[in-house]
Amino acid sequence: MIRHIVLLRFRSEVSDAEKSAIHADLLALRDLIPGMLTMSYGPNVSPEGLHRGFIDGFTIDFVDEAARDAYLVHPAHKSAGARLVAALEGGRDGLVVVDLVV
Repeated sequence: MIRHIVLLRFRSEVSDAEKSAIHADLLALRDLIPGMLTMSYGPNVSPEGLHRGFIDGFTIDFVDEAARDAYLVHPAHKSAGARLVAALEGGRDGLVVVDLVV
């Protein structure tokens, strides 16, 4: 299984409603992309203070690398990703992506 981890630094003016709408766009991809299992989304709750401004994030579990790779190039992911990046501080500089085998 592949766990896709995305950390986010939204622009300060992005509302909670817009964040929720972006999450809904991403969650809807489960119905379009085979092998996309679970998705979790939310704010950082770590007491360590090591977030470096990345105070929101999400994870997606994929059945395997092939499913993750299909997600990355899917047109619906490209659309949802563009909306997300537009809401981030510095565009793509406002996100960190890590994939782990779990």
